[in-house]
Amino acid sequence: MKRTLEDEKRPSIAAPDLKKPVFVTKAEREKAALQRREEEVKRRALELQQQQEEEDKTKDKTLDHESRHRSSRDRERDRDRDRERDRDRDRDRDRDHRDRDRDRDHRSGPRGEEDPRLSRDREHDRERDRDRGRLEKQAEREREKELEAIKEQYLGTKKPKKRVIKPSEKFRFSFDWENTEDTSRDMNVLYQSPHEARLLFGRGFRAGMDRREQKKLAARNERETREEMRRKDGVPLEERPEEAAARRQREEAADLYDTFDMRVDRHWSDKPLEEMTERDWRIFREDFNISYKGSRLPRPMRNWSESRLPPELLKAVEKVGYKKPSPIQMAAIPLGMQQRDVIGIAETGSGKTAAFVLPMLTYITRLPPMSEDNEAEGPYAVVMAPTRELAQQIEDETVKFAHYLGIKVVSIVGGQSIEEQGFHLRQGCEVVIATPGRLLDCLERRYAVLNQCNYVVLDEADRMIDMGFEPQVVGVLDAMPSSNLKPENEDEELDEKRIYRTTYMFSATMPPAVERLARKYLRNPVVVTIGTAGKTTDLITQHVIMLKESEKMSRLQKMLDDIGEDKTSIVFVNTKRTADNVAKALDKSGYRVTTLHGGKTQEQREISLEGFRSKRFTVLVATDVAGRGIDIPDVAHVINHDMPGNIEMYTHRIGRTGRAGKTGVATTFLTLHDTEVFYDLKQMLIQSNSPVPPELARHEASKFKPGSIPDRPPRRNDTVFAH
Repeated sequence: MKRTLEDEKRPSIAAPDLKKPVFVTKAEREKAALQRREEEVKRRALELQQQQEEEDKTKDKTLDHESRHRSSRDRERDRDRDRERDRDRDRDRDRDHRDRDRDRDHRSGPRGEEDPRLSRDREHDRERDRDRGRLEKQAEREREKELEAIKEQYLGTKKPKKRVIKPSEKFRFSFDWENTEDTSRDMNVLYQSPHEARLLFGRGFRAGMDRREQKKLAARNERETREEMRRKDGVPLEERPEEAAARRQREEAADLYDTFDMRVDRHWSDKPLEEMTERDWRIFREDFNISYKGSRLPRPMRNWSESRLPPELLKAVEKVGYKKPSPIQMAAIPLGMQQRDVIGIAETGSGKTAAFVLPMLTYITRLPPMSEDNEAEGPYAVVMAPTRELAQQIEDETVKFAHYLGIKVVSIVGGQSIEEQGFHLRQGCEVVIATPGRLLDCLERRYAVLNQCNYVVLDEADRMIDMGFEPQVVGVLDAMPSSNLKPENEDEELDEKRIYRTTYMFSATMPPAVERLARKYLRNPVVVTIGTAGKTTDLITQHVIMLKESEKMSRLQKMLDDIGEDKTSIVFVNTKRTADNVAKALDKSGYRVTTLHGGKTQEQREISLEGFRSKRFTVLVATDVAGRGIDIPDVAHVINHDMPGNIEMYTHRIGRTGRAGKTGVATTFLTLHDTEVFYDLKQMLIQSNSPVPPELARHEASKFKPGSIPDRPPRRNDTVFAH
């Protein structure tokens, strides 16, 4: 076979031997790949050319068909025109003949008289002209109809589509009623003239009103009625002696009845503990908004003397200055004295710390004192908190009571030397207060063990889960001995000689992640709820202002000027950069401002908090680090410069004011970028009887919970469910 020039240029590759494989070089592989690529491009170009030719043929056929149709219609139209011209020509010829005949007859008729036939011809001519006009108009209308039919056939027509009502619009109701929309007064006559019930001489009383006032009103009605009757009968208006005596007797009997009623139905606060009935306890729980969920519940305590705390702790409570227990302390301390597992849900600033510290210290007093024999086994109790500031605050609160009992407390938080903290742990302590991450590091490095830890407190548990500390919390709980867990069967008797683990969980909210943790590590817990979960205290006045992002700084400075320099305020933002920028702008304007966020060292954070507590700084610009659990007394105003991403964080932020029974004010700057929380914020404002801005109330995002109604109905080609 004869070789071509191209074959000579191509590198010769011998037929592969089955025993000896032939290896192709990289250059050859690249060249072969380029050739295949060129062939593929040529093949695709050829296919596109063939496809274009087929489309052109199809278009030509369509155009030929349309032209044939158009030519046939044109021919028919031309024939119609020809026939019309022939008719017009015939009419003109007939008219000419008639005109000539008329002229001839006219010339032959008598002078001065009009021929009757001429008048009839003129009338016929006018009728023919009218008929011809009607025919022309009719032909014009037919031509227009024909043109419209052609356009409809080849161009199509725009038919008005019927509007389809969406399901979300069909079943959308507005429940925001106003007083002006109430039409019941116009519909029913009874509402226009309500009848006022009169008291008939003390024979009945209306509920919910002062009985003494009702008696005075009844006596006046009786006196007026008797005077009117005497005036009609002509009897003197003065009472006879027997009538006056009967009236005094009735009044004395009524007073005795009231005295007897008040003596029997005394308030629960006036009764000793032994005389409290089930109805009194129910009224007591309703007064403090305490609700339980669980079985075998102990009675709440009404005062510190009924708490069954050791005398040393009662003295410590008195010295600290706790005059009256808070609702969460009334409910949780009796449960802690029985070593029950407790889930406490209470509004922020309600005294949760003392609610678990006092039962924990009481439990430790029953155990052997810490010595060289048992200090290597670890502490007796562990308290975990999400942030360093909260852990140090719990440490300060615990030390107030613990030093009266000789109990040692150690704090383990980040930002400090772990070796120094390990040294304090090895010296022995009864209570460890820590953040989950640092405590797990100490356990992994063998600085600490939890062999005899049987009391666990998770403060702000939902915050720890939100911050991603769930693995660390689970690791710490798994490091404790699992043999001391209570039995899952509630009816099973507990061994009095054994020490079981007691677990406390406290938070202002209870998300599903915390409930999952509670089901795993708590045994038959009692859920104590004070108020409504996630609800703010009624002592906080909430204001929401709708504005633009550029207006925040000027409005913030105006509010700080109105508050005054002698009162402290916390300004919450969402990011560390925003905190630094806001603090810098306020510092240039002459405000005494400091910052608190996760980008600062532990020493800087402690200095900022101490300066704010001592009022060396009156404005604290902080992120959510300061939003949980930190107790700063006498915070007059909380300003949300940035709205948080969820309503739970909003609840904790504004809870920094209005603490310990004092009132506070919370103001939130809201923009159109915060639509995800519009619905929850509106519901919270309505529940707390706070004013709702008209812009927020009218906004579409505030009327439906996010995710409950789709933004638009699915289109025809949308994939709703993917398999």
